[in-house]
Amino acid sequence: MSANSAETAARVEVVLVKGGRTKIRYPAELLADDGVRVSVRAPWAGGGVRDFGFVRFEAGDVFTEHYWRDRWYSVKEVRAGDGTLKGWYCDITRPAVLSGTELVVEDLDLDLWRSADGTDVRRLDEDEFAESGLAQTDPEAASAAVAALDELEALARGGGFEKLLA
Repeated sequence: MSANSAETAARVEVVLVKGGRTKIRYPAELLADDGVRVSVRAPWAGGGVRDFGFVRFEAGDVFTEHYWRDRWYSVKEVRAGDGTLKGWYCDITRPAVLSGTELVVEDLDLDLWRSADGTDVRRLDEDEFAESGLAQTDPEAASAAVAALDELEALARGGGFEKLLA
């Protein structure tokens, strides 16, 4: 489909699973699927404003989300309604599964934030990850999750996001 095409954009339903239950599901426009990485775009799907202190997600924000079938994370570029880049919010997840029109992602509690200017890189929710018990119930997955967070942090601090998302 070309940019000038009158065809309707392909749609998928992003399904975020946490602790075996669906946490949220929302419609998204399928931008690309190269067999390894799936990229979608969707408006902020949360209810109301979510203020983390270092960034606010609110109505009008647009997320361009990148999911991998072979990596333990997703990277979400966050832009305000006027197009201003806020930064990147990264979830540590099991590899994504696209089945029909459902893109299913299992959240493993760890997260990373990188501000638009790259000066603020922070690991998030390590306490939730420890409390989840994943290290005891699935040590291999817990190890993969921590390694993924370390990899993303190195990319975020070293300016590797641009190459990752190219």
